Amino acid sequence: MHGLEIGECVLDGNCEVLRQEVRAFLAESLASQTTEQKMLSWTGVDFEFSRKLGARGWIGMTWPKCYGGHERSAIERYVVTEELLAAGAPCGGHWTADRQHGPMLLRFGSEELKSTFLPRIVRGELATAIGMSEPDSGSDLASIRTKAERVADGWVINGRKIWSSGSLQFPYMVALVRTGERGEDRHGGLSQFWVDLKAPGITIRPVQFLTGEPKWGEVTFDNVFVRSDYLLGEPGNGWGQVTTELGYERSGPDRYLSSLHLLLEMLDSANPDDPRHAAVLGKLVAELSTLRQLSLGIAGILSRGENPGLASSIVKDLGTTFEQQIPESAHELFDAALVDPDSSLAAMMNYLVQLAPSFSIRGGTREVLRGIIARGLGIR
Repeated sequence: MHGLEIGECVLDGNCEVLRQEVRAFLAESLASQTTEQKMLSWTGVDFEFSRKLGARGWIGMTWPKCYGGHERSAIERYVVTEELLAAGAPCGGHWTADRQHGPMLLRFGSEELKSTFLPRIVRGELATAIGMSEPDSGSDLASIRTKAERVADGWVINGRKIWSSGSLQFPYMVALVRTGERGEDRHGGLSQFWVDLKAPGITIRPVQFLTGEPKWGEVTFDNVFVRSDYLLGEPGNGWGQVTTELGYERSGPDRYLSSLHLLLEMLDSANPDDPRHAAVLGKLVAELSTLRQLSLGIAGILSRGENPGLASSIVKDLGTTFEQQIPESAHELFDAALVDPDSSLAAMMNYLVQLAPSFSIRGGTREVLRGIIARGLGIR
């Protein structure tokens, strides 16, 4: 059996100076933020706010300066990310591009793609959508059927993507498609493309959350042409690339802080004389502290240039369970019929109980994650 070591990551004085700088910026920028806006956490979109972050140097923090980045450490990026989440800042306008697609461009993109798009991401001017899941495939990415066929000067894509985060609002998508034969392990013949969602032949249908918000999209590709230099990496290397992308997607504090503001409201509303409140909320706070240390350890892994795949899957699985426990605990401790319907607590309870089921779908289902963990530990 293989061991697992996430390791310890210590925040130094420079990180604490940065933390205070971010807090002061957020206190000013989010002074008029509503409860409803705060509930959205990192999925809320405010392009003006993203541009302000870009101007402060807090997007693309670890990227090379030649592409507009700031060459700061993964630990410093973690500090900024944590403060944004703790404030409920509307980061959706740059989140996916900064978290995963920018790093993917750096590793696998052509020089033209990198020089064209990375500076725009750093400035908070460019948002990107995720193009992985498909109808009848779900989290089983090896079974996707969307195909790209080579033509003169490029590729033509046909097929569908579903649950495509950001596709309703954002101009580009990183899409995983099939360009060759599967092979015996089903992982062969996959490739990734940088796709313009305004290209001819693309149709996007809104898919609503339980909350009624049309946040996801079903994207249909009907003979969509993509230039050759918009291929990421080499044809057929898509499986290794998409697992790298998922490592970025699963490794941050966003995978356990989506329900944080409901927990804070619960703490403010708790009855100090009720032992149930002390027991349940104490357990949640202890789990939050543990998850923070694990997530911070992953930031240390990234800062050392190592692959966080196994560790990020563990933290994502534990974090999802934690995020989903919070609205359940809220309804256990606070009778919805007795809570002031106009209170922040009631608003967050009602919203998150509808949103929480998606937490164990986005970024990989619990079953998929546990399969990755089992293989990584050598027990499967």
